[in-house]
Amino acid sequence: MKESRRIDSRADRRPDSRPEEGHFLAGPNRRGPELFRTFRILIEFVRGFRQLHFLGPTVTVFGSARFGEDHRYYELGREVGSRLAKAGFAVMTGGGPGIMEAANRGAQEAGGCSIGCNIELPREQKPNPYTDIWIEFRYFFVRKVMLVKYSVAFVVLPGGFGTMDEIFETATLIQTGKIEGFPLILMGSDYWQPVLDFAGDKMLGEGTIDRSDLSRLELTDSAEDAVQRILEASTDRFGLVWERAPGPTRLLGERARGGCGPK
Repeated sequence: MKESRRIDSRADRRPDSRPEEGHFLAGPNRRGPELFRTFRILIEFVRGFRQLHFLGPTVTVFGSARFGEDHRYYELGREVGSRLAKAGFAVMTGGGPGIMEAANRGAQEAGGCSIGCNIELPREQKPNPYTDIWIEFRYFFVRKVMLVKYSVAFVVLPGGFGTMDEIFETATLIQTGKIEGFPLILMGSDYWQPVLDFAGDKMLGEGTIDRSDLSRLELTDSAEDAVQRILEASTDRFGLVWERAPGPTRLLGERARGGCGPK
C-alpha cells in the first residue's frame, strides 16, 4: 500500500517576481507570514489616511494608462483636471501615465491640488510627475478604498479592464448604499455607449439591474458639463460648502503639501 502524502503546490514554486499582493492572494500561507501581512496592510491603510485626510472636496478621475499626450482622450482628461481644480476640487487619480497623468497635469497647471495613488505593477504603472501628493500602494484593494473614500464624484474616461472594474465597483457601492449616490460620469460617448447599450438591453432586460441602477451612469463628452453636474450634485444634493478645513496636527507629524490642504 502506497503511503499517502499531502502535496502543497507552493512548495515546489520557484521564487518569482510577483508583487506582494500576488503572494498574498496565492492561497493559504503559514500563520506567521499571514499575520505579518495583516499588519503591513493595516500600516498601508493608516499611511493613506494620514496623507489624504486634509484634502477637502475631491473628485477621482479614472482612465487608461495607455493614451499618450497627443491623444484626444488625454486632452480631454487634462481639461477635466483643469476645470475641476478651478471649481475648487482636489483631483485624485491612480497616479500613473495616460489619462491619470492628464488629469493630474490639468489640475496642477490650474493651481489646484493634484493627488496620485499609485500601485506597484510589473508594467505601465510608473508615477507621473504632476502630483502634489503621491502615495504608492502594494495592495489594489487598499488603493481602491483611498480612491473612493475621499471623493464626492467620479469621472471615468476610456480605459481597459482596470477602468471597467473601477466603474462597476463604484456603481455597486452606490447601488448597495455603501456610499452616497455621488455622480459617476462616463466621458467619451463613442467609447462607452456600447457598454451602456449592453447594460440597458441585456442586464436591464434580464432584470439583473433596475432602471435606477442604470441611471447612475451619466454620459457626456463635455468637460464643462461634467464639472457642472458635479458642482450641482455636491451643493444641491449633498450640501457641500467650501470652508476652511482643520489644519494638520504637528504633534502627529502631519503637514499640507503643494496645492493641497487647508486654504
